[in-house]
Amino acid sequence: MSSEYYNKRAKDVSEQYLSLTFEEVHNSWIHQLPAILDKPNLAILDVGAGAGRDVKRIAELVAENQPQGSIAQVYGVEPSHALLQVGQQTTKGQNVHWLQDSLPSLDKTTKLELSFDLILLSAVWMHVPPSQRSRALRKLTNLLKPGGKIVISLKFGMTPKEQQERSMFAVSVEEVEHLAQNLGLFSSLVGTTDKDKLGRDAVYWQTLVLQLPDDGTGAFPFIRHVAINDGKAATHKLALLRVLLRIADGHPGAVLRRESSPSGDRVILPVGLVALYWCHQYKGLIDTHQLYQTPNKSPNMGFMKAEGWHKLTHRTAADYRIGNMFLGDDAIALHKTLSAAVTNIKTMPCRYITLPNSDQTIFEVDNKTVRAKDSLFLDLQTLEQWGEFSLPESTWLAFNRYACWIEPVLVSEWVKTMASYTGNQQYAAPENQYYLHQALNWLEPKRSTSEVRTRFEKVKQQCPELAQCVWSAKSLKRNYDIDHSMPFARWPNNDLWNLLPTDSKINNQKSDRLPTEQKLKEAKERIQSWWQQAWLQPKQTLEIREQPASYNLGLNQSNSAVSEPSTGSWQQDKQSKRFFAEANIALPGLNSNNQSIDDLFEALVLQRGRLKDMQQLAEW
Repeated sequence: MSSEYYNKRAKDVSEQYLSLTFEEVHNSWIHQLPAILDKPNLAILDVGAGAGRDVKRIAELVAENQPQGSIAQVYGVEPSHALLQVGQQTTKGQNVHWLQDSLPSLDKTTKLELSFDLILLSAVWMHVPPSQRSRALRKLTNLLKPGGKIVISLKFGMTPKEQQERSMFAVSVEEVEHLAQNLGLFSSLVGTTDKDKLGRDAVYWQTLVLQLPDDGTGAFPFIRHVAINDGKAATHKLALLRVLLRIADGHPGAVLRRESSPSGDRVILPVGLVALYWCHQYKGLIDTHQLYQTPNKSPNMGFMKAEGWHKLTHRTAADYRIGNMFLGDDAIALHKTLSAAVTNIKTMPCRYITLPNSDQTIFEVDNKTVRAKDSLFLDLQTLEQWGEFSLPESTWLAFNRYACWIEPVLVSEWVKTMASYTGNQQYAAPENQYYLHQALNWLEPKRSTSEVRTRFEKVKQQCPELAQCVWSAKSLKRNYDIDHSMPFARWPNNDLWNLLPTDSKINNQKSDRLPTEQKLKEAKERIQSWWQQAWLQPKQTLEIREQPASYNLGLNQSNSAVSEPSTGSWQQDKQSKRFFAEANIALPGLNSNNQSIDDLFEALVLQRGRLKDMQQLAEW
């Protein structure tokens, strides 16, 4: 969509738009709005929000109608920078989040990893070139919740001059309905033609309301087909699905970008991350529990190489996590293990997972050769070296939104598959399969705060004025806790950024509840101050000389010749790298090289909204 016209004429266009009310413009479908406003944890998106007239009124209605204790999210998206500024002023004081973004890609909006009950496109569709409309509607559909609605107003009677100046194209109801039908949407309303509210004689409008009956993408049937119906010469297919599920559920920041393709938009991940989780998953099954993963009685799989996997038998699955560092022989072996895993993923599950009754593959790997080195820090930038992994955006979103429903299916099928293999005959009887379920437990981060407590004590000793509760600003002396800002019981995350010093009474009050957006924003300055002093660039008087137990260097006798600087500045740099490595993959919308705590905090606010939306958590 071209924004040049609207940037030059923002004042005149805004006055024109704001001369009408929301009710006047949207009278044809407004009767459907009350049922939407009654939904708990409501999310609404206005694409092409312009001067903010509609999104302001929607925010007002949301505030009036939402049930007590429910948190609604209202977003306005506008490609024109000048109009966006007007819109921000129009909605000042309202709970409206603004993004400069545009169809068909909606890159920034998609990175939020949110889904919406209502998406409004008022006087927008005619700006989308016909060649881009299929993709545009697909992107919008992927942003819908089950049962969600898209309201599209179509403009007719445009003059050739207007079309040229304002980058407009002819529209039709039939075209939109055909595109919608292909995406699993149905029309819940096809409005009658309405005269133009601004009095332009030749111009008239027609509104369509499209609705999503379920996930609308075909992702669920596909996942079920692979998990249950597809043939399995080994557990590779189930392993890949579960790895992707785990990344989508816990690491929204892992998405490098979205790309358009003839068969639909795709999500691009670092294939090194997929390989790392692949190794994490198989480590316990093979090395710890000695469970066979192929029908024959061979303990070896394609990625288990003598110079890689078999040199890391002293390692555990917990070592294969973001923020860990490997040195010496262990680093070289892990390099080779990840390279072998990438190759195995590409040549096995990616090659054989296809659409039902088709040879069309679903997942793609574009891998690169990586030279093994004697140091390996596990963060997104490092894992990008191995190349890229691509999957359909619809599948990613299904994993992202419905992980708690999909994972039990994958685990159950994996148990049945392993129990059928010759090498696992002792578990063939159903009453013995509990052991297989236990072996498949994904090793969650340990709920430990000892490392952060030790760091807080040092901060408190050197700078007493910084020893305060992030939620209440109360000075902390003896009785304090280390709180998980996003509750660990609901979203197991023990990263440094998520652990905050808190008054014990306040922490008991918060318990396993999610802080409200307002409470989180009120604590912003104190949270960022703690991050800065504890992990990033503290005052010169603060030295970190201890070695955190959870920060694994990967040293053993064979690589003891690798030396490590002992200065506090080197240690601090290492903690800073770990801090951002953990945050940039766990929180949505951050780049792999992000080092801004302002961007980090905004991503934390987004993640709070995602958890509220997906898990319906109680708020504090």
